[in-house]
Amino acid sequence: MEDKVKLSFDGKDFEFPVLKGSENEKAFDVSELRKKTGLVTLDYGYLNTGSTKSAITFVDGENGILRYRGYAIEDLAEKATFPEVAWLLIYGELPTEAQLMRFRTMLTENALIHENLLHFFREMPPSAHPMGILSSIVNAVGLFTPRFYDDDNKADVFDLTTVGLISKIRTIAAFTYKASIGEPFVYPEAERSYCSNFLNMMFSSKAKPYNPDPIMEKALNTLLIVHADHEQNCSTSTVRMVGSSQASLYASICAGICALWGPLHGGANQAVLETLLRIQQSGMTVQQVMEKAKDKNDPFRLSGFGHRVYKSYDPRAKVLKKLMHQVFEREHEHDPLLDIATELEERALKDDYFIERKLYPNVDFYSGILYRAMGIPTNMLTVMFAIGRLPGWIAHWKEMHDDPCSKINRPRQIYTGEVLRPWVDRKDR
Repeated sequence: MEDKVKLSFDGKDFEFPVLKGSENEKAFDVSELRKKTGLVTLDYGYLNTGSTKSAITFVDGENGILRYRGYAIEDLAEKATFPEVAWLLIYGELPTEAQLMRFRTMLTENALIHENLLHFFREMPPSAHPMGILSSIVNAVGLFTPRFYDDDNKADVFDLTTVGLISKIRTIAAFTYKASIGEPFVYPEAERSYCSNFLNMMFSSKAKPYNPDPIMEKALNTLLIVHADHEQNCSTSTVRMVGSSQASLYASICAGICALWGPLHGGANQAVLETLLRIQQSGMTVQQVMEKAKDKNDPFRLSGFGHRVYKSYDPRAKVLKKLMHQVFEREHEHDPLLDIATELEERALKDDYFIERKLYPNVDFYSGILYRAMGIPTNMLTVMFAIGRLPGWIAHWKEMHDDPCSKINRPRQIYTGEVLRPWVDRKDR
């Protein structure tokens, strides 16, 4: 017998079907709720609302599980390249050798942006945030290229648009950095890998050419993979929301970048790094930091602990913690922020306050330190997040457009304003 949920309202009983996901997640379908009962649901922040069915990413926050298309994040971070993961998310399967070679060739062929766009970088104010520049230029790129729904051969145009965005976003990011420090742009090179190309464009100059560093390229590859998708988060939901109106992929991705810009979302890794820097500069001990973090009357907030979804150790944080030690041991470098972060984690994992509230380190806790080790400026950290998250955004946009049940998103509300009032002439107001 099919499972159903029964709702009693106004002396009547209504039944709604229960759906079960492939990992035994359960939900009851309220698509007919207003039609049957006249009611709508009220769910602030959509904490209990499923907006769609998706076959892309599975997250189990209670048990610390993250999988892309069924593959464990630990395996992908260890064994895959970022282009492979991008293909997996967008097209549903790991690429064959031929598909991967073709994909890499297309990434190389589409790495350049239109020369007219270079004026954007030069005319932006020096104080402009890199995320603002990134979103503006990604949207502008769409003005120079055909849109997905304007062509009869849609699949081919989608493929070209997709590979162009994934390739160009690293060029845009690197050019943004170069413009901010007043250095000439460094163009992508065909013989380099995805990650090597980005690091070369960021850090190479005539005075000091970039020397490939395998451990840093591996670190960047891993960071991009762990950020590649995370189910229906704020920015991904924004991409779907905007895309549901049949807006172009460029416009939808631009909206996702703007959503990611927020300090409660993509800006969290920057907040962690800034918090660690404040701790170091203030001279506070870790014990003092812990006491301030637990004091509800203290405005201090310890970034990097706890997550909306994960109620156990974030699996991405485990991957990055292992990687971080590899990077610093291999490079024989020392960062005092790493010492602070390590001691904070050790204390938190033994502290009843953190244990009871399930405040474990999240992905942002170590990602900022790793990017800092590469030389990535603090204000570029959210841009790095956007580069990694781009394949996930594209995958969700595609899945939504391929779904025959997809509709333009239009949430309901509970109106709490004034009821009908008579017009009042101006002299009597």
